[in-house]
Amino acid sequence: MRRRPVRYTLWLARTGTAPKSFSLPVWVPLFLVFVLMVWTGVNVYVWNRSAEMRNLQLRLASLSQQARQLTLQLEAEKTRNNHLSNQAQTTLKSLETLEAEINRLRERAGLPKIRLVPTRNSAPRSGAPASGGGEPASLEQVWMGIAHQLKEYGEKLSDLEPALAAETLRREAAIPSGIPLASYDRLTSTFGYRGNPFGRGFEFHNGLDLAAPPGTPVYAAAPGTVVSAGWNGVFGQAVEIDHGYGYRTLYGHLSRIEVRVGDQLEKGDLVGRVGSTGRSSGPHLHYTVFRNGLAVDPNPYVFESSNPSAGSE
Repeated sequence: MRRRPVRYTLWLARTGTAPKSFSLPVWVPLFLVFVLMVWTGVNVYVWNRSAEMRNLQLRLASLSQQARQLTLQLEAEKTRNNHLSNQAQTTLKSLETLEAEINRLRERAGLPKIRLVPTRNSAPRSGAPASGGGEPASLEQVWMGIAHQLKEYGEKLSDLEPALAAETLRREAAIPSGIPLASYDRLTSTFGYRGNPFGRGFEFHNGLDLAAPPGTPVYAAAPGTVVSAGWNGVFGQAVEIDHGYGYRTLYGHLSRIEVRVGDQLEKGDLVGRVGSTGRSSGPHLHYTVFRNGLAVDPNPYVFESSNPSAGSE
């Protein structure tokens, strides 16, 4: 027996008219249900995608706001770093000035120079905040370290000058300076090799010869102690004064000596008078400056410094 296909019958009735019936095969409702399900799925998918897009737009707006805030923070940090950099440059210049001043005092006191201003690769010295975990120091930390150095060396400078003042003055006073004569006519011989005035060949002359009239007063070029006063070989009647700190001076060819061994002299005190004793070709003063036991050129000490104050006879 053949099975009849399943069909669905729809009745449509309206008031005042005969009802109408429609017979539909079974696949039509199923197709409609399928279409409805597909439509619902598409709507759900589109709604979800729209929701995701809305979320993405909100996140994008939030990220844009964060980016603007980060940009403002970056600009503020750049401004701050520029300010700190200018402060660091100003402080470094102050350190350089301070370094020059300290080294000037140390040089006057006979001490070696020191390096205060940090080089590009040198780390800040004590007092600078250290960054944890071995991280490189920030510009602010470097500047704080430099500022600490400036304060530290400023205190050193204030302590250094009073401590070295007396010693420095004594050391500077010990340096012979000026022409050790009341007056002179001319410079007849300089330091170094010269032609032998008494024969052939050349000889080394270890001082200056200053021609002056006989009896012209000769004065001490710096404070010191007389260590030799009397006949001194080729220099004839001569006086040698020890000024300390490695400096000595010799005054030769004197006609008269006015001091004795052991006398304490001040700069400008009378030592003797010009003559022509010893190996001399005429009245003049032979003047030698010794530095640490060696004769040095007296020119910088005589002509590049102020004249000594001449004492009274």
